[in-house]
Amino acid sequence: MPTTRELRDRIHSIDNTMKITNAMYLISSTKMRKARAGLMQTEPYFYTLQSMMARVMRHLPEDYTHPYLDLREGVANGQGTVAIICVTADKGLAGAYNHNVIRKTEELLAKYQNYRLFVVGEMGRSYFHSRNIPIEEAFHYTAQNPTLHRARVITRKMMEFFEDKEIDELHIVFTRMKNSLEMECEEEQLLPLDKLHPVFVKVPITANYEAFNIFPSTDALIDNVIPDYINGYIYSALVEAFCAEQQARMTSMDAANRNGNELKQKLRIQYNRARQAQITQEITEIAAGAKAQKAAKKKNKQEV
Repeated sequence: MPTTRELRDRIHSIDNTMKITNAMYLISSTKMRKARAGLMQTEPYFYTLQSMMARVMRHLPEDYTHPYLDLREGVANGQGTVAIICVTADKGLAGAYNHNVIRKTEELLAKYQNYRLFVVGEMGRSYFHSRNIPIEEAFHYTAQNPTLHRARVITRKMMEFFEDKEIDELHIVFTRMKNSLEMECEEEQLLPLDKLHPVFVKVPITANYEAFNIFPSTDALIDNVIPDYINGYIYSALVEAFCAEQQARMTSMDAANRNGNELKQKLRIQYNRARQAQITQEITEIAAGAKAQKAAKKKNKQEV
């Protein structure tokens, strides 16, 4: 059984750890409010852009072809190069947040022989570097500060690689906020866009707002709209990932605080029992000593 000093030291250690977890919870809650505000400002833009892309896709001719929309032969034959953007966090202590994204990315890497890995977040960079998985580029300072400018930098680089045929497909792996308490790790193909994607499937045109004319040409429209759509999607993914990270860290720190309180309660019970046993033993020893002294005095008197 541990001594009272050992139990007291463990309780003191838990108190110090809980000061850190409480502080991290408060910091994450502050960042969470900022992230939610950014997410609420981003979602209307992204969903409107997605709706417009769906309208454009529904009006494209059946036999229309474009480099942004057509699957390349290299990928179909398993010889193409695939670019993968993995969005992780810069810090840990966020439960399974980073683990889920990295695991999803590894599953995607296993499908392709030729790939170019781009990482957002220090946790992903450290993980792949420690396992000797080649990283094409790591976008620093983006996970904790997702801005439209940083999204444009990533988009511009990916579009240049795709147009120069250095990559044949572009995928992104990130964590999406399904609701205020639930998140899900997702993988999405950004290039080439799948015309049969559930978001873009053709439906009967019944509403008046569906009718519009493409000017000056379909190619000009696609050349301008799709890069903006890709940029909006990447920016939305960065914002959602940042929001999910803070939510995961808040949940993790809250669970750590609850577990710490439960462990402290158990240790206090053990401490009280150990202290009570120690006091009982001391009283017994004192009583036994007093009884022995009394017996010794009585014996001395009898001898005298």
